[in-house]
Amino acid sequence: MRQTRALMIFAAGFGTRMGALTATQPKPMIRVAGRPLIDHALDQALAAGADPIVVNLHYLGDQLARHLADRPVLLSWERTKILETGGGLRHALPLLGPGAVGTLNSDAVWTGENPLTQLDAAWDDRRMDALLLLAPVAKATGHGPGADFAMDGDGRLSRHAGTGNAGLVFLGAQIIATKALDGIPDDVFSLNLVWDRMMSAGRLHGLIHRGGWCDVGRPSSIAQAERLLSGRADV
Repeated sequence: MRQTRALMIFAAGFGTRMGALTATQPKPMIRVAGRPLIDHALDQALAAGADPIVVNLHYLGDQLARHLADRPVLLSWERTKILETGGGLRHALPLLGPGAVGTLNSDAVWTGENPLTQLDAAWDDRRMDALLLLAPVAKATGHGPGADFAMDGDGRLSRHAGTGNAGLVFLGAQIIATKALDGIPDDVFSLNLVWDRMMSAGRLHGLIHRGGWCDVGRPSSIAQAERLLSGRADV
C-alpha cells in the first residue's frame, strides 16, 4: 500500500454470534493465538504503510480505545448508534481524507501476501470504484457455505446466484472510492448498497487473495484461525 493510502478498520459491531465471549468485551478484543483480533488487523495495516489508520468504535468502545491508546491510530466514535459499514465509513471521512481509501474488517486473520498491498498493486481508478479481495468458498475458512459474488474474465463482479461451493466470498478487505458515498440520504447504511450501484455501472471489481484467511465470526472459528496461523493444513 502506498504511504498516502488511508485505511478504515471496522471495529464497532456487537459481535453477537460470539455469544458469551462478547458479553463483557468487544469482539476485536477476543484473543486469537494470544493476541486481540484488532492487533492482527493492525499488523496488516502497519506492514502495508497505511496512513492514517482510523478505527471506528461503538460497543464497549472504551475498552478498545484504552487498548489502542498508544497505537498510531485515529478513533471514529459512533456513540449514539452503530452506523453500519457505509454510514461508518462516511462518518470517518473527516479523519480519512479525500480519495480512495482501504477498509479492513477486524474479525479475521490472514496468511500469505498482505491483503492491503495486494489490493493497492491492482487498483486502477480509471476502471474501478471499488476493488474487493475475495476467495473461493472452499478456501474461505470459517465462513461456511454460500458465496457473495461471481467474477467475469475482466474482474468485474456480480452477485452470486445459486447455492453450493461455486462463487467467491468477500474477505473484508477492499479499496473504495469514497465519492460513491455521496448522495445517500440515510445515516445508517451498508456498503452493499454502494456496491450494487457500482455493479450496475460495471465498476465493482474483485481480486483473489494469494494466501489464507479465516473469518473469526463464531467461537469455533478461533481454533480454526489458530490452526491457519500455525501453518497446519487441517483448517
